[in-house]
Amino acid sequence: MNGTEFLKALKVLATEKGIKEDEILEAMEAALNAAYKKKTGATNSKVIINKDTGDIKVIAYKKVVEEINMEDDEDAQILLEEIEDKDSNIKVGDVIEEEVTPKDFGRVATSTCKQVFTQKIREAERESIMNEFDGKEGELLVGTLSREDKQNYYVDLGRAHGILPKSEIIPGEQLQMGSQVKVYVVKIELGQKGGPVILLSRSHYGFVKRLLEKEIPELNEGIVMLYSVARDAGSRSKIAVYSENERVDAVGACIGEKGIRINNISKELNGEKIDVVQYDKDLVTFIKNALSPAKDVEVYIMDEKNSQALAVADGENLSLAIGKKGQNVKLAARLTKCRIDVKTSSQVREEGINVYKYYEA
Repeated sequence: MNGTEFLKALKVLATEKGIKEDEILEAMEAALNAAYKKKTGATNSKVIINKDTGDIKVIAYKKVVEEINMEDDEDAQILLEEIEDKDSNIKVGDVIEEEVTPKDFGRVATSTCKQVFTQKIREAERESIMNEFDGKEGELLVGTLSREDKQNYYVDLGRAHGILPKSEIIPGEQLQMGSQVKVYVVKIELGQKGGPVILLSRSHYGFVKRLLEKEIPELNEGIVMLYSVARDAGSRSKIAVYSENERVDAVGACIGEKGIRINNISKELNGEKIDVVQYDKDLVTFIKNALSPAKDVEVYIMDEKNSQALAVADGENLSLAIGKKGQNVKLAARLTKCRIDVKTSSQVREEGINVYKYYEA
């Protein structure tokens, strides 16, 4: 084998597979040693590849002992009395090495070497891919739709493919094979074959969160803070934002001039509507904001410990507060992490609810 050509091939393979050269050399040494052992029956050998020249040597080694230990590898031991006459400097515990590189490993040895080497490369490649995607859970990635079956889309992410279940796409959207798609990484786990299984989503509320961070620089810079996100994928999302700088309009920064920022995100979400509301440490104020677009809503904390609140609205604001099929109040409840009951003022009177007591509390 030409050492120079071997080292060139090694560099190409390392770059192509994304594996360190040292890892490939270790795999090659292990594969060649396995092939040598199979051919010769030796048990006390090792293979050394010179990193500078590419030269390959097979070394047989024996440990100098005073007495052969039958429980250990006998071939890897040699008695001191057998060699002390040849070298007076030898002592018990020393290791004697001898080059035994064969001219030809043979057809069987070559086949064994190829199998072991291929397996080692696969293992190293899988580990490298796992390391590459380590820490990517909860992140936004861009990939290419490569294929689909009845249940899933498969997204080419470079060195690995992610699984995008059809139940996790945005309702109503049409995805085209070969097109680029933004996806949210829900989970990464080790598959049965050793490679990563990357579960993706476009309907997860975290997808909206990452899109916001990508579109709105103030979020990445920490000028504007994202408190929470509530989502009914394909229909409506609510996001609560705030800023510790009183001069910063957090809601306005997210919406953008003439709504350009929030519209760009809505477009990526297949037209999904996005309500941006102001977070407030005062729960009553926060709930009022969360029930937008309803106005003139009175909110009372009924059970602070269990986070239960009553919202009182009349007329058009009642239907706005509740929303179609209760969507608005459900999203507001998720956003504020509080159970919200909506009633009219007449219902409050009829049921004899003393809202003033809870308001003062």
